[in-house]
Amino acid sequence: MAEGSAELELFRRRWREELAGGAKRRRQEAAAEPERHRSAEPGEPSYLALARGLLDGGTPACRSPSPARPAEEPAEDGGGGGDGDDLLGQLIRDLNEINEVPFFDIQLPYELALKIFQYLSKTELGRCAQVSRTWKVLAEDEVLWYRLCQQEGYLLDTSISDHSCWKLALKNCRARERTLKTNWKNRIGAVSQLRYELGKILCDVHTCDGVVIAGYTSGEVRLWDTRTWDYTAPILEPMHGPGDAGPQPHVSFVRINSSLAVAAYEDGTVSVWNLMFGREPIHHYQHNQRIQALALGSEGATVATASGFEVKVESPDDRGFWQTTETFEIQKLILLYNLETSQCLKKMGNSIGDFTCVNLQNSPPNMLVTGNKDRRVRVFDLRKGESLCSLYAHQLGVSAVQMDDWKIVSGGEEGLVCVWDQRMGTKLWEMHARHPVRHVWFNSHSLITANIPDEKTPRGASITDDDLTVHRKHRGIIYAYEFSVDQLAVESILPICRSSYDELSGYNYNIGLAVPYDNI
Repeated sequence: MAEGSAELELFRRRWREELAGGAKRRRQEAAAEPERHRSAEPGEPSYLALARGLLDGGTPACRSPSPARPAEEPAEDGGGGGDGDDLLGQLIRDLNEINEVPFFDIQLPYELALKIFQYLSKTELGRCAQVSRTWKVLAEDEVLWYRLCQQEGYLLDTSISDHSCWKLALKNCRARERTLKTNWKNRIGAVSQLRYELGKILCDVHTCDGVVIAGYTSGEVRLWDTRTWDYTAPILEPMHGPGDAGPQPHVSFVRINSSLAVAAYEDGTVSVWNLMFGREPIHHYQHNQRIQALALGSEGATVATASGFEVKVESPDDRGFWQTTETFEIQKLILLYNLETSQCLKKMGNSIGDFTCVNLQNSPPNMLVTGNKDRRVRVFDLRKGESLCSLYAHQLGVSAVQMDDWKIVSGGEEGLVCVWDQRMGTKLWEMHARHPVRHVWFNSHSLITANIPDEKTPRGASITDDDLTVHRKHRGIIYAYEFSVDQLAVESILPICRSSYDELSGYNYNIGLAVPYDNI
């Protein structure tokens, strides 16, 4: 763009110099030949007489040569066009000098010109801004750059009046995205631990848009909101029955979306909470056998549970009453269904044993990332039904995967979290913890991982409900990574320094609760 601007400026400078030289030459010729072009009026440039003749219907070719120059004398430019051609060319050059852009100042309504410019890209708008002052005003209009910002997925929840310069806002968003990508690749960020340690063991973790839900062997279900870094973990109360005075069953699975939270327990019960209506469940139902899998729709209120060989789907009707909408048997293959039409779209693999984990919900459109029994991470294109890349990831097996348009995060049974560059097929970095990685979730700036132990009753630990002696190495851990430059300064503070005086209970294995500090 800079080279084009320099060339344009050089062309304009040479053009003006040529015009100035031509005007000087014409004045000299007029002084030397006062009788030339007698048809012109006194004080009138000679080419205006030619222009008047052209408007009257004449052409330069049919005009006779000037008496001051014999017909046999060759033209100065060696061209044979005569004075008519020279004067007509000078007329065009002088008219061009009047306008900043030759033959281009077409008067259009501003709104119409803006509609034409809205089809241009950032690069094209930058080039158009160098054409003229009028085009510069058009190319830098706030409406155009607001639309470009929205089209690229930035600041979607803002209006055009929220920023005074949308071109600068788009530039800052792109710079922030490049910084985030660099931080991801080089593991530059802050890490925190989401702990709820009352002597119980972590059973399952799930995340939706930065909100984390965790279930424990005590039967309790806790929530964290990492978007505001609020680590006060509220409890979602279970459904109490008349004979529920004893210990609560362990939590088997937890799921959460933007409005609902669901937990499945070892005794086959399922509780559903509405995150807007408090801590009491809004729905509760029972399976006859132990629940093997739990799923919750990303939007709306659809819960699916698998028990034995049966899959049950429940959702509320128009009046808010929950009911079983569909039941079917577990398949030996991975089948992809359209939930609106109930039609099978694709079959993946030869048997269900081919896959150890699958992530379709968080993957880009038409993409599926899986962990396979051969300890590899594979990415499938659902339109072609074939594998796009294969990564040898974890020696003991792949337990959790997620991908976006450029990276893959995988977790393994050995406790290793790996971040991969998808296009290059290379590992960027890894982190290790004691227990298997059972949950991985990330967005543009955050990463949440959960290391969950397989052993829920470790040797030497009491099974009484009020026991606090389970060593922390047996409990599992939830890590929250933050790669955003806006959060690094705050999140570099140690978790112990973020404790508050509201946390009154503590013991030797939790110094953060035993010796609380002021909030920083």
